[in-house]
Amino acid sequence: MRRERPGHTLQPTALVHEVYLRLAGKAPPRWQNRAHFFGIAAESMRRVLVEHARRRNTAKRGGGAPTLEDPEEPASSESGVDVLALDEALTALARVDPQGSHVVELRFFGGLTAEEAAEVLGVSPATVTRAWRLARAWL
Repeated sequence: MRRERPGHTLQPTALVHEVYLRLAGKAPPRWQNRAHFFGIAAESMRRVLVEHARRRNTAKRGGGAPTLEDPEEPASSESGVDVLALDEALTALARVDPQGSHVVELRFFGGLTAEEAAEVLGVSPATVTRAWRLARAWL
């Protein structure tokens, strides 16, 4: 979220609330451990951001569905990252390098450091750093 333009329609607090609602859901899952929680939270954040980007693109193209977005906000995003393109690329990367895809998901969408991602994945920080570097080059 820190790379997004000011006034982005999905604020960090709203993102966290949406992810919490999805995680709490009707039947809250039983977390196996801290790593399991962070993995699921990062995946949920990715889904929320991708869905938001898709709704935004649909609205820009006159999708017909009413939205709650600010009519004064410019239609184009000045973000440095195209979330939809990143999602497609991560899906393709997951077929080739599942661990690299998961590292990107944890680091980019989950906001974890290399050390935190290493703890979540049960590998060394050097392995995460290597996977991060390779995945970024592939992406």
